[in-house]
Amino acid sequence: MTEICLETKETSRWPVQVIDIHQDRDIDRLNTIFKELSPEERLRAFYENASLKSRKVILTSSFGTTAVYLLHLFYRQTIRQEVVFLNTGFHFNETLAYKELLSSNFDLHVKELQPEAWKHSFARKQSLWKTDPDLCCSVNKVEPMLQIKKTADIWISGLMGWQNSHRRNLNIFQRQEGILKFYPLIDVGEDTVRQYIEKWDLPIHPLKPLGYESIGCRHCTFRGKGRQGRWLGKTKTECGIHR
Repeated sequence: MTEICLETKETSRWPVQVIDIHQDRDIDRLNTIFKELSPEERLRAFYENASLKSRKVILTSSFGTTAVYLLHLFYRQTIRQEVVFLNTGFHFNETLAYKELLSSNFDLHVKELQPEAWKHSFARKQSLWKTDPDLCCSVNKVEPMLQIKKTADIWISGLMGWQNSHRRNLNIFQRQEGILKFYPLIDVGEDTVRQYIEKWDLPIHPLKPLGYESIGCRHCTFRGKGRQGRWLGKTKTECGIHR
């Protein structure tokens, strides 16, 4: 049994509770508690849980246009959680440079995941992003993530509900294929993100001023509002790792 003992310094607001993350009723209790908190408070409460110290937690980042928000929250809280970056081999050079910049500014330890070499080579030679984008994502994103998910109890990511219809229906905590997903920003509005970045004068992704608001692999990313520039002209809205 994986248990979470919720303990914070604000004992009047935070009674100690033991949560079994494999039980729906306990996930509901987690969501009820964390819904009332700000993103900063959510991270603090999460990492103050003594029982989490023995659990395997992964934090992923795409180093896209909104990634700096969550990464800066970790930095301000002095939480040095390893960051997992999925290097598909098709990223914009600007994204890779942005990753290096944020890693330096926020003292990040970044672990890179890569697809199997022969599968990536096949995808490249066959231009799978044109003929079968779902297979391309599966080979270069979903399969590499499956390997690291097998080793983790909890997965933290910076998804936000306003980004698309699928994410709009997500909760702060959700169980997915045996892993607990923690979305501390899921109910944060787009304006809030923009204001936070401006307030702290954070570096922005180099492609954002050029009209790219959601950035993934270069073959499937175009200029556009929100995620409208992803997989332009296709019904596809997600790569698959968050489904």
